[in-house]
Amino acid sequence: MDLLLPSIGLLFWTLLAFGLVYFILRKFAWKIIIQSLIEREQGIAESLESAKKLKAEMALMKSENESLMAQAREERSQMLKEAKETKDKVISEAKEQAKLEASKIIADANAAIQTEKLAAITDVKNQIGKMVIEISEKVLRKQLDNKPEQEKYIQQMAGELQHFGN
Repeated sequence: MDLLLPSIGLLFWTLLAFGLVYFILRKFAWKIIIQSLIEREQGIAESLESAKKLKAEMALMKSENESLMAQAREERSQMLKEAKETKDKVISEAKEQAKLEASKIIADANAAIQTEKLAAITDVKNQIGKMVIEISEKVLRKQLDNKPEQEKYIQQMAGELQHFGN
């Protein structure tokens, strides 16, 4: 029971030791402890403020990043659209050019065919004309073998020419 009810002497010396430690701590260490607690509190407050600023900056950077990503997607889709339009335009122009070239080739071929056709017809006519002359010459030689028949035929031809002249 002595522990539960201390004696007055023990209580006095304990209070005196506590007061002495309290006085020494207050005189020499209290300001330093309080100062370091204040500095620590300020450091924590600054760190919290800095963290809030960083969080706000990160949110801003995130929104800017999302904005840039959306812009990049839009630019990509625009570039794809322009590339498709350019492709379609090039294909269309190539088709038109091919049609024009085909039409020109067909027109040139038709002109060449007509030229060859006319040349062939002219050649056939010339050959027929030569054959007619040769045949006529042979027929006339045979018919006009004798001199009296030749003179009679010349007279007849001369008469026909006079009728044409009148």
